[in-house]
Amino acid sequence: MSLMRTALIALSRNHALQDLIVRVPVSRRMARRFVAGEALDDAIAAVKELDTQGMLATFDHLGENVSNVAAATVAADEYLIALDALNAAEARCNVSVKLTQMGLDLGEEFCYTNVARIVRKAADLGNFVRVDMEGSPYTSRTIAVYRRLRATYDNTGIVIQAYLHRSQADVETLIDEGIGHFRLCKGAYDEPATIAYRERPRVTQALNDLTRTCLEPGARAKGAYAAIASHDEEAIDYARAYAYQHAIPPTAYEFQMLYGIRRELQTALVRQGYQVRIYVPYGMHWYPYFMRRLAERPANLLFFLRALVGD
Repeated sequence: MSLMRTALIALSRNHALQDLIVRVPVSRRMARRFVAGEALDDAIAAVKELDTQGMLATFDHLGENVSNVAAATVAADEYLIALDALNAAEARCNVSVKLTQMGLDLGEEFCYTNVARIVRKAADLGNFVRVDMEGSPYTSRTIAVYRRLRATYDNTGIVIQAYLHRSQADVETLIDEGIGHFRLCKGAYDEPATIAYRERPRVTQALNDLTRTCLEPGARAKGAYAAIASHDEEAIDYARAYAYQHAIPPTAYEFQMLYGIRRELQTALVRQGYQVRIYVPYGMHWYPYFMRRLAERPANLLFFLRALVGD
């Protein structure tokens, strides 16, 4: 991981810089490249536009690490409203939730109860909830909450970050338990080499290994499902080649990408008959997400700095 990326991820947690950046008009305009908007109506409009392009979507109401029960409850309430709005709009869109936004820092029991409200509502509406994965201090607790949810609800899945050394074992265990519904991604946090791969080729290999594990006949027989969440064409081509070689239909897995990134690749995959789901974030608390997107590609940061100087 480059020093620039490490620095930007650290800055994503800097509240003083956040207060400054969110007030700069060019920052808000730049964020709209990656964030559908600050209001639910903005996100619904983005999802409907994606639908016209043959793409699925998943909502993320931005926010993380809430520090009190009231804020966590309001965050869950927003998802209940969003699910009703998606249902009314007949949108092909599910939702993704971060457990620290649901109160994981306040206790696992409270968090479970809060997020279960969302999963139950989604089940009533025939929708689906993806439990996002955050930094490594939350990995075990996130999987624990997911296990509890799956004991009652089958309309939920989890995210696994390939760069963590533990991820292969986590995926295999969850598949064996019959609850292996995954979004597989490389990982977006700054993790130490003691627990995570940091070299790009090794991370790509780890993602490909997880993809193969999920697509193997024995895993699929146990209900495993893989959403390969990457803009890396090497990882995408690996999944497509493996599926082709083993006669796995495109409906048995999907590709997921972030809103506003690699749009031409998203369109090309849809035209080739693949399922593509776009991660559509919205809300007022866009700063940490925005900074992580800048960290992922130097071109994003340079574009932002040029806009900032010229504003």
